[in-house]
Amino acid sequence: MDSLIDNWTARINDAAGRGGKLAIRGGGSKTFYGGREQGERLDVGAYRGIVAYEPTELVISARAGTPLVELNATLAEKGQWLAFEPPHFAPTATVGGMLASGLSGPRRQAVGAVRDFVLGAKLLNGLGEVLSFGGQVMKNVAGYDVSRLLAGSLGTLGVLLEVSLKVLPLPLAEKSLRFAIDEGTALQKLNQWGGRPLPISASAWHDGILMLRLSGAAAAVAAAERLLAGEGVDAAEAEAYWRSLREQTHAFFAGDAPLWRLSLPSVAPPQGFGATLIEWGGAQRWLRAGDARALRSAAAKAGGHATLFRGDDALKAAVGVFQPLPAPLAQIHRNLKHAFDPQGVFNPGRMYPDF
Repeated sequence: MDSLIDNWTARINDAAGRGGKLAIRGGGSKTFYGGREQGERLDVGAYRGIVAYEPTELVISARAGTPLVELNATLAEKGQWLAFEPPHFAPTATVGGMLASGLSGPRRQAVGAVRDFVLGAKLLNGLGEVLSFGGQVMKNVAGYDVSRLLAGSLGTLGVLLEVSLKVLPLPLAEKSLRFAIDEGTALQKLNQWGGRPLPISASAWHDGILMLRLSGAAAAVAAAERLLAGEGVDAAEAEAYWRSLREQTHAFFAGDAPLWRLSLPSVAPPQGFGATLIEWGGAQRWLRAGDARALRSAAAKAGGHATLFRGDDALKAAVGVFQPLPAPLAQIHRNLKHAFDPQGVFNPGRMYPDF
């Protein structure tokens, strides 16, 4: 494995010396997300394998090229899992791609995002140095928590080498319920239920149907099911449904129309932009069409932001993938990029066109 790092270090130093660029690629399952890849391909998927796993400590460490399916299988043998349900989008998905994309699945509303489960990380920076951050225990952090800062950075800060993650036991019981209600009523109900001690682990509304998933102790799930009084959903059907949202194989995501993701306060009213799918208790809203300026203006007005999650390169170039940052935040991004990658070698333009 050291020979791989030596090879990558040589390529990084060579690129930095001649003003070249490197496009970091692991399993390639999420190359659609973010700006277009630019520069010479740096394949890092061969750096793989589980480094340490302590089931009793609820911690696993793995090299970044480790396939997610392999990690999940190892955890499942001990009745554990990555509770934030990271999407794969392809069998080739890796641990590094999971962290670099920063994407979480339907359970994010209940347990938190991928960054909340990151305990430590190793990174190869733009100077060819191996840097280590965090560790394998939860602790308070002063200043930047760099290992979590890497979540969603899309490889712009360096080559991820290793990640330590908190894991959790699988739920003891789960039940999904179905409600036939309109969008406005669904948002009202979700916020009302969100303020109560209910074991809600996922929610989704689309086309007049609200789906709710309950997870936890069997008694708590049964009590919530009786209280909410929705239509029970068969376990196999429910599992397929939540998986289709996580992996975006649900019919809503089919086709080539641009896919927008709005991150909004859960209490924000319906935005009125057409076909919508709502997750995370109202905080994540997917749209299949819309003018970028209007979407981003509405999202900002509501206290959120809009991301072009899927779209062709021409549209990405025209409107940008991520909502433009205020000048102070943009400067922080540039400063961080320069600190980790002084010559701008890694994944140029994957987050914003100028860094």
